[in-house]
Amino acid sequence: MGRSEKPLDPAAGPIQRFAYDLRALRREAGSPTYREMARRAGYSGPTLSSAAAGERLPSLPVALAYVSACGGQGEPWERRWRELTALLAGRPVAHAEDEPAPYRGLSRFEPEDGALFFGREQLVDDLVGLVREHRFVALVGASGSGKSSLLRAGLVPALRGPDAGDGRPAAIRICTPGEDPLPAHGALLRPAEGDGDTVLVVDQFEEVFTLCQDPARRAEFLDALLRPGADAAASRLRVVIAVRADFYGRCAEHHGLVEALNTASLLVGPMTPEQVREAIVGPARAGRLVVERALTTRMVADVAQEPGALPLMSHALLELWHRRRARTLTLDAYEAFGGVQGAVAHTAEEVFAGFTEAQTRIARAMLLRLITPGEEAPDTRRPAGRAELVHSADAEAVLEALVRARLLTVDGSGVDLTHEALITAWPRLRNWVETDRERLRLQRRLTESAREWEQLGRDPDALYRGARLLTVRDAFLTADGPSADLTPLEREFLTESLRSGRFVRPVLIPLRRFVRSRWWLVFRLALLCSAVIWTVWFLNRDHP
Repeated sequence: MGRSEKPLDPAAGPIQRFAYDLRALRREAGSPTYREMARRAGYSGPTLSSAAAGERLPSLPVALAYVSACGGQGEPWERRWRELTALLAGRPVAHAEDEPAPYRGLSRFEPEDGALFFGREQLVDDLVGLVREHRFVALVGASGSGKSSLLRAGLVPALRGPDAGDGRPAAIRICTPGEDPLPAHGALLRPAEGDGDTVLVVDQFEEVFTLCQDPARRAEFLDALLRPGADAAASRLRVVIAVRADFYGRCAEHHGLVEALNTASLLVGPMTPEQVREAIVGPARAGRLVVERALTTRMVADVAQEPGALPLMSHALLELWHRRRARTLTLDAYEAFGGVQGAVAHTAEEVFAGFTEAQTRIARAMLLRLITPGEEAPDTRRPAGRAELVHSADAEAVLEALVRARLLTVDGSGVDLTHEALITAWPRLRNWVETDRERLRLQRRLTESAREWEQLGRDPDALYRGARLLTVRDAFLTADGPSADLTPLEREFLTESLRSGRFVRPVLIPLRRFVRSRWWLVFRLALLCSAVIWTVWFLNRDHP
């Protein structure tokens, strides 16, 4: 045992016993220094030392790193750590590992989750009625009001269900717009073969404003979506969009979209207390669980009439399921992790506790790349390709850890925040965004410029120059070169822009603007007049 470590009493409690046995394992390994252990484990010496301090239970990755550095076997220690975690949470140790959770956490409900989707029955019926009457329907609601789940786990099963009768669609297709929506999803606008119409569900419709930056391409996509409504007699396509309420005003930029929204739109409001209660106990019944009455009352009070709280409630319910006592969800467990507001932060901070300092920096850069800072509007999530986020083995490990914790989702080669609620509900991430807001905006523009440069065959004319180059240089150039949080393509783009030397020094910018202004003409005329006057005086100075 190191001299700086305080003695531990293994009888003082389960955490102290766990730490005591970690120290014993270290002694059996020959008492390596924490510096030596840090080299073997990939965690700092102080982090490993605190794991055996007996003050709190270390995270599982740190505990296993400690064991590995001492030559121990990870499996029995992991089993013991999980048993201790269950004991501290007040729930039984044994749970079936393959038992599916009836709650989805921050993840949206999917069509196959229809049997677990409760509390929105009337809204689903209203939406189905609109879809059957109109070729274009808009679902409008605040972030976190459950629009995606309503479409996927409510509308889709209802349209496919036995009650649909002759109105059952030939096909139901789901997409999100992305950066260039028409080339990406144009094929989905073609009706499927067979009887019935094709229903195209466009989720996260606000991406046509946040991700698609070309007004012409945006207009082409909107025109294509609205065409079935304009030619209803010949069309076999129906379109349903879900748009965030704070982007509703942006829809007024397109005349046809305004007309369509005025004709058939449905507003998603906050759930009533009765609906919240059903969203809590309905999935529990399906999963043969019991919810304490006091817990239900508390959660209803925390969530009802809060339009953005549904994903937070769902995440809290998933956390409760992991901490269940036998088959009961308890108020004690709910209060232990801080309730609806604390659940997300608790989960996220548990993940970060297992990261090294280098991994924390990677995670910060990765998460910030998945956010678009709002311009006089709330911040939004920004899907990104895996290749944009992962450039090393450490980054791959960080991504997998965030996905396992359901903070991120991976769909094919794309990565996204599980829900925008993370941005405001997790203090660490919220502070990062506020601290780096202006830099994030510059980085978004740099990303797009670098992609355009690549698409143009690395045309030198597409490189940055002038004041824009100076601004980006100051933000992303360090003593070691371009910032490490840039992608390889972005670093190349910045390096080539700087190498081209086509930037104007700040002291020359006002002079160039002056030369281009009409005051330059006045200045030249004044110089000419002065020269004439001086010449006349010089020629006549010797004459009386």
